[in-house]
Amino acid sequence: MSPRKAEGVYVALLRGINLGARNKLPMKDLVPMLEGAGCSDVQTYIQSGNAVFCATEAKASRVPSLVAKAIADRLGFKAPLLLRTARELQAVARGNPFLKAGADPEALYVVFLEDQPPPAKVAALDPSRSVPDEFRVRGREIYLHCPSGFGRTKLSNAYFETKLGAISTVRNWRTVLKLAEMAGSA
Repeated sequence: MSPRKAEGVYVALLRGINLGARNKLPMKDLVPMLEGAGCSDVQTYIQSGNAVFCATEAKASRVPSLVAKAIADRLGFKAPLLLRTARELQAVARGNPFLKAGADPEALYVVFLEDQPPPAKVAALDPSRSVPDEFRVRGREIYLHCPSGFGRTKLSNAYFETKLGAISTVRNWRTVLKLAEMAGSA
């Protein structure tokens, strides 16, 4: 995949799809939705709503609303789409404070937020909510270290969305790295 002139590389992160029997969206159905929103060279990764694509900045800015509307119209459920540029995702992959501290990569996750939360809301988060789990908020991302796994932590999507008032979606560290690699080679 090579971006056309004036196009950038973007990463789409859908929230809340293909969770057990709910909100089914095969990636083969996501591709034409992205293409219909003006994206080209679309590649998906695993079944949890990850895609890398090329688009102009103007088209990319409309992708979250257009794809969310297409999902609601065709499949009958809401699935917010968060967007990052290739450069932003690569910065996330380079900036994990827990990895730098020697944490096991299998215990690392990233919560992607739609918007940067206000500092007062970040300050109100409880660092002792789920010991030994830890988090660090950096801009529109929250880095998580969950030694017992994400399924056991109280640092859930719902917790951060409620406390920060922001739509979010979580990816494990392996997925973050793979998407950064795909975006970097696009």
